[in-house]
Amino acid sequence: MTAAHIPDLAARRSALDPSQSFIVQAPAGSGKTELLIQRYLLLLAYVDHPEEIVAATFTRKAAGEMRERVLQALADAQAGKIPATGHEQLTLELATAALARDTKAGWRVAENPARLRIQTIDSLCAALTRQMPMLSKFGSQPESVEDASGLYLEAARATVELVESDDAVAQDLERLLAHLDNNVGRIEELLADMLQRRDHWLRHVHGRERAELETALQKARHAVFERVCSLIPAQARAELQALADYAFGNLGHGVFTDSIESWAVCAGVLLTDRDRWRRKLTRDEGFPPGPPAQPWKNRALALLEMLAAHEELRASLADMRKLPPERYSDGQWEVLGAILRLLPHAVGQLKLVFQSRGQVDFTEVSQASLRALTTEEGPTDLALALDYRIRHLLIDEFQDTSISQYELVARLTAGWEPDDGRTVFAVGDPMQSIYRFREAEVGLFLRARALGIGGVDLQPIRLTANFRSQAGIVEWVNATFAQVMPGREDVATGAVPHTASVATRPALDDAAVSVHPFFNGDKVGEAARVVEIVMQARRDDANAGIAILVRNRGHLREIVPQLKDAGLRFRAIEIEELGHRPVVQDLLALTRALSHPADRLAWLALLRAPWCGLTLADLHALASTYSPSPDLSSPSPLMGEGWGEGEGEGDGEGERTLWELMNDETRIAALSPDGRTRLLRVHAVLKACLDHRCRGSLRERIAGAWYTLGGPACVEDTTDLEDAEIYFEYLESHEEAGEIADPAAFEEGLAKLYALPDLQADERLQIMTIHKAKGLEFDIVIVPGLGRPTRNDDPKLFLWTEQPRATPSPEVAAALADGGDADLLLAPIQETGADGDPIYAWLQKLDAEKESFEAERLLYVAATRAKRRLHLLGDTRFVLNREGVPELKPPNEKSLLGKLWLIIEPDYVAAATRLMESTAPSMGEGADNSSPSPLTGEGGGEGVTSIDQSLRRLASGWQLPAPPPRAAWKSPKDVARAQDEIEFSWVGETARHVGSVVHRWLQRIADDAAKGWDEKRVAALRTTFSAELAARGVSERDLEVATGRVATALAHAVTDARGRWLLGPQQDARNELHLTAIVNGERVNLVIDRTFLGADNQRWIVDYKTSSHEGADIEAFLDRERARYEAQLARYASALGAGPETMLGLYFPLLAGWREWRTTK
Repeated sequence: MTAAHIPDLAARRSALDPSQSFIVQAPAGSGKTELLIQRYLLLLAYVDHPEEIVAATFTRKAAGEMRERVLQALADAQAGKIPATGHEQLTLELATAALARDTKAGWRVAENPARLRIQTIDSLCAALTRQMPMLSKFGSQPESVEDASGLYLEAARATVELVESDDAVAQDLERLLAHLDNNVGRIEELLADMLQRRDHWLRHVHGRERAELETALQKARHAVFERVCSLIPAQARAELQALADYAFGNLGHGVFTDSIESWAVCAGVLLTDRDRWRRKLTRDEGFPPGPPAQPWKNRALALLEMLAAHEELRASLADMRKLPPERYSDGQWEVLGAILRLLPHAVGQLKLVFQSRGQVDFTEVSQASLRALTTEEGPTDLALALDYRIRHLLIDEFQDTSISQYELVARLTAGWEPDDGRTVFAVGDPMQSIYRFREAEVGLFLRARALGIGGVDLQPIRLTANFRSQAGIVEWVNATFAQVMPGREDVATGAVPHTASVATRPALDDAAVSVHPFFNGDKVGEAARVVEIVMQARRDDANAGIAILVRNRGHLREIVPQLKDAGLRFRAIEIEELGHRPVVQDLLALTRALSHPADRLAWLALLRAPWCGLTLADLHALASTYSPSPDLSSPSPLMGEGWGEGEGEGDGEGERTLWELMNDETRIAALSPDGRTRLLRVHAVLKACLDHRCRGSLRERIAGAWYTLGGPACVEDTTDLEDAEIYFEYLESHEEAGEIADPAAFEEGLAKLYALPDLQADERLQIMTIHKAKGLEFDIVIVPGLGRPTRNDDPKLFLWTEQPRATPSPEVAAALADGGDADLLLAPIQETGADGDPIYAWLQKLDAEKESFEAERLLYVAATRAKRRLHLLGDTRFVLNREGVPELKPPNEKSLLGKLWLIIEPDYVAAATRLMESTAPSMGEGADNSSPSPLTGEGGGEGVTSIDQSLRRLASGWQLPAPPPRAAWKSPKDVARAQDEIEFSWVGETARHVGSVVHRWLQRIADDAAKGWDEKRVAALRTTFSAELAARGVSERDLEVATGRVATALAHAVTDARGRWLLGPQQDARNELHLTAIVNGERVNLVIDRTFLGADNQRWIVDYKTSSHEGADIEAFLDRERARYEAQLARYASALGAGPETMLGLYFPLLAGWREWRTTK
């Protein structure tokens, strides 16, 4: 695309002013990473040292990608790469200027990439704490852990144990215990949850007076009252006053007054219990039956009809009915005070746990970095030093900043002055802020845009170009989210309005967005449609990238099995829990059984596992409390001659373990012949394990038993073996003295691990959560499960929220930036068994609003991943009402479908109509109703889940294969080195070095798919070629000739038609592919220069040869070279497992020569 077609080109150019600070809102697909890199390259040309620029991202992957792209841009500029687009041209121009600065200053960044301070914000915090260990109060640097839930719980338990002390802490704990019905376990969980979120509330728990907090309650009430008054349409005010007076008189409330109390009653008159506008009025609303009241009722219904379009008024009236009281009750204040005094002690206990374990969470690192920068006396020496050293700060994904991270940026930039040459460049998209569960606060982005950050004013820039999606998707997103997202920005609630994008790609044929309606929880049908969409997309374009994105991993429960049944392999990114994989479930059962012989369920699972595979009938015969009495005259197959007799019927049967029953010849005899064979084989293995219990490591015992039982023979593919290895490593890390000390904690930890993605699947079909998909893009995006709501959040020990008092004036802007111009609302958790706490409920409502806004943004992220097509699937209820009339119910408001309902309801109405027409004959009188009804779900056994009783197991009598014969170790033959010796033995060291350099650059050209490479670019690299040859030891006498040979070979490669085909875009291409293989009985190391699939899906294996020839008969020379290397390429084909029709080729870049042939076997 040319620069003239970029709609926001001027804004992008303005962002490259090195003297100004900016905050850039970059919607999905707008190329923000490229803009960040351009800004970084620009600044490199202006600074004295590269370390003066700090670029902070939020993930290691993003930091690594940014560093790689900066270095690549510098390398491309060095190589004289020809740009393909206007964006690339600007990047290369900036990189060229940065290279000039690098050369002049002697930085040698390409050789010292660590000088580029591109890092995660967490690693930046850790670096600060390392520089000031005393101020950060860390001392030696502790380990940072991502999952600190065990540490939080340990600190919570230590806090609860303080109840045994004699001080005020014990009294506060006693008050909290009484409030929560002495439920110690619940208090520990609540405290652990609060410790995880301490970044948000810690600054709120000190020095809070009752009068201050109650004033905040009163202001919150008054704010809602003022909002309602401002939203009443002017033409309705007089009529509403008259109707309210009439209704209030009938209800005994006197006259309607413009007060909070009157408006709360009025809201009950106008709205239903579900906060919808009323459609009928009764005596309960102040409109009695009878002719005298009918005119009033008609007027009221007409007013309601007029107000029906005012959604914001309806929501505000609903809030009037839920307002918190003006003051805390004495009981509320007493328990809130106890919580506020107790939490700092819990934080203290957490610090002790951190010290004893040598581990901390990222919040602790962030807070320690703040301590390292500022004390009560002012900036520390570190802050002053950084003030000198950091001149430019770039922040990616700024919308995901937490409070501590925001404060870190503010302290790093404190004291910066306008026009002092120091800048901040923050990039993000508040419409994509979806990480509240990681403490992200989108309101911080909005606040920074309005007020700046630290001592820096930020100039706002909005990007509008969308380089990712076709126009059809961009237009749908613009039209849809203008209605889905809020109309106004609100820092307190995190409300972010939609900002439209402009497509730079043309619309494609057919629908860009497809809606697939389903009804009444038809999860199986929804999963089947997903499979259909994937298969159709594969038929349309076998190489299209497809993603299935879900809000919750549980939404894949029906989809994944159907994909597997259809033979569709996929990459699942942290989707399938490791503990849900059959191989790991079987290993867990084996671990539990061998660790605890009385664990009946584990032993049943062990015997049902595929290495044994007892049928349900055999399991019942073995494990039931009924004891059969067969002939006992024969010897026991387990214990030999004379092993005791079975116990009498019912005599202690319920107390016997499965292992004891497996040693009971009576039980064994009751099994089927196949069952006995299977049980006896397993029994021998398990007996040896139990006999050696507590000897050696638990991992060795479990792994040994699994291998001997035949576990590896039961897996479906190599991915299962990798998952088993992960389990063994996890088991080893949690065993103590050969046992699991805390089995419950062991299984809780296992539940947090994820199975590996399918190692045999490519990336054409991927499954992930919407959160994981952020920053990615796919040709086709499928979003199922839209109709499923999220579960309700668990109650917290106390709730808090900050409410800005008003739009800030310049005089109070600084106070607002520090949170000083906001009212704080606090509420303790409600008492166990008591009625709902209205203050707590009000704060829950405010938090639910934030959650709802983030759900809208989550939907936006999902929709904007698509480049070509977007498919939306979800279900709602379509049922028969009391009159037997089909009725379409709106989806749950907490579901993503609920967010889209106003836009896509017509699609569901049309689908429901088609469904009615297709099922009408079956609903008539006398019709066959044995099949399930799509409307009622009745008939045909609907609701009965069939259980798959099929049994996957080893063959009866399976035996462990004999081990292979011993193999003496031999040093592997390095065929790659040997072939180099053959190739260059007759031409000397200089030719060998020429060949090495040519091979390296041919790999680089092939990695670029020959894009941007021509003869001019090769000529510009002669100095680089000469330096590489000199570094390899080529003498000065031979250097010029050797450099010329390299340049000639590469020039031929990029201009010759055969060379451009060979090095250009190819399917499944690999360059410098290293292999270790068994060839002719020997293990050898090989390097294949290039292999790929041609246009006809035929495998090509090509080797580069830098041979030269002096003479006329070049063709004969090339034929001799083919004969010389034919065996070498045949070895490559064998090592690669290539088929008999594989094409082999030799490419001679110095001669622009080529030979090809087909493998013969």
